[in-house]
Amino acid sequence: MSKKTLVIAEAGVNHNGDEQLALELVRQACQAGADIVKFQTFKAKNIVTSEAEQAIYQRSNTGVIESQLTMLRRLELSFSTHFKLIEECNKLGIEFLSTAFDSESLDFLVKDLKLTRLKIPSGELTNLPLVLKHAQSGCNLILSTGMATLGEIESALGVIAFGLMFPTVAIPKTGDFEHAYASQEGQELLRNKVTLLHCTTEYPAPLNEINLSAMTSMAKAFDLDIGYSDHSLGWVVPVAAVASGAKIIEKHFTLDKSLEGPDHKASLAPSELAEMVTFIRQTEQVMGSKIKAPTKSEIANKVAARKSLVATKDISAGTIFDYSNLEVKRPGSGMSPSFFWEVLGTKASYDYKAGQLIDE
Repeated sequence: MSKKTLVIAEAGVNHNGDEQLALELVRQACQAGADIVKFQTFKAKNIVTSEAEQAIYQRSNTGVIESQLTMLRRLELSFSTHFKLIEECNKLGIEFLSTAFDSESLDFLVKDLKLTRLKIPSGELTNLPLVLKHAQSGCNLILSTGMATLGEIESALGVIAFGLMFPTVAIPKTGDFEHAYASQEGQELLRNKVTLLHCTTEYPAPLNEINLSAMTSMAKAFDLDIGYSDHSLGWVVPVAAVASGAKIIEKHFTLDKSLEGPDHKASLAPSELAEMVTFIRQTEQVMGSKIKAPTKSEIANKVAARKSLVATKDISAGTIFDYSNLEVKRPGSGMSPSFFWEVLGTKASYDYKAGQLIDE
């Protein structure tokens, strides 16, 4: 059986800044069968200027035109709420994860919450100082690659390789990242610590822009585990991603798609999240082994389904087998039809009745 896919239920900011909604998202993620429930940790003032405009999808999904700063302030979760969320996760047996968008938040996740796994979001992939800080934490890393080229991904991986190798070097020198990436130690650390997620950064993502084949291209280019962070409608694409080799699936979900906020419309309802998990688990089962050989149930059916060499009419010992006295019929418990031409032209060793299986 295939290795279990890690399913991340992305609560994100779908709590709308409400602690009780956030706690309920944890419960629903657990009930749906997800392995991880993930939030977003940030201080709005640290990540956006007062002049930054919303993304087009944010204006479209919320129906409100305002600055990113105003919108994000409403979506912040206090640090104190994070402790309550982790407590709830521990009680229910689901892993807590959050994405840090600034250094202060990253320090909090690593030093205060003691997380051992971190997610670097697509928008921060070129924020190399923050990428380096993630790597120097020593945590396992999930790197989302929405909007990125292979060259940008390689640059980020060079920074990560360096950070994993040199966790205390604050100011790297020219060429350090490239040397770390090219080294055997750097490559081994990347393979042990990093998973790349293919992603299309649009909410919802159009099907003709998913480019799921790019996920396997990344696997070949970087020799790393791959996964998929999905922003499409429904759960068909994540299931297809599992069939294509995704080790991690991340999917937004919400308690109610009609709630105010930028991500609700492109998220799954709890029942849909549970459906997705069910179909992912079924997909893992059907992927099975790469070895092409009869399965246990197939072996039991071989006699009934396959055929054997059969006497077309009564045959006396010494008679030459030819097309007039030899045919192929079920069951498959006699000589395989693959010996048909070898038997032709030879003499029968025994007397055979019409319909009797040939045994030469």
